[in-house]
Amino acid sequence: MPTILEAINARSSKRAYHSKSVPKEIQEKILKAASMTPSGANMQPWIVYAISDEKVLKKIGDAIIEKMETGVKHDQFIQYYPIKWKNPYKKRRLETGVGLYTLMDVGRKDIVKRTKMWHDNFRWFGASTVFFVFTDKDLIDNAQGALIDCGAYLQSLTLLAQEFGLDTCPQGSTTEFGRVVADVLNTPESLALLYSVVIGYAKEDAKINTYQPSRVPLEEYVTFI
Repeated sequence: MPTILEAINARSSKRAYHSKSVPKEIQEKILKAASMTPSGANMQPWIVYAISDEKVLKKIGDAIIEKMETGVKHDQFIQYYPIKWKNPYKKRRLETGVGLYTLMDVGRKDIVKRTKMWHDNFRWFGASTVFFVFTDKDLIDNAQGALIDCGAYLQSLTLLAQEFGLDTCPQGSTTEFGRVVADVLNTPESLALLYSVVIGYAKEDAKINTYQPSRVPLEEYVTFI
């Protein structure tokens, strides 16, 4: 069993999976342990839809892609990405995108391949289990604590998956179409989708799964006093 340090250093987002769904008993163990994530005033603001139904996942993906093809760029509950990108964050974003497309030999002007790679997000990279994490809208009405707590919950999910030989890919792409996901799932009006996490059995021989974006050195973001 890996140590926490080993698990964090070993983890990376995988974008190609076998179609085998994660057994429900394993999902339950992961979700139960993740519930121990700390939260302000013990709010436990995460509300999860753990979906392994192929038809439901396809319906969600179809709805998002259909929305995109009409020219809609987002239909979301929260603004995930900055409205105005600035450096060094813009530079990191561009380097990450270029690195991934270069690895996969996808040219800058190859719209067909780029579009397919983007659509792969909503085909769940071939996986058959996805966790959709919502929170109560009232908790994020002029407050950000629940967002911070649900971010910590995301980290718990991704690390716990490794305990069972599973890989993950957190998805901000579904955040941008959260209302579409909510409509398909017919969730209560009180809920807002924050993100989704693809979880499953990654294809070890998939080229795309070798991609590991760089991390900035400590001296660029840490001040020791």
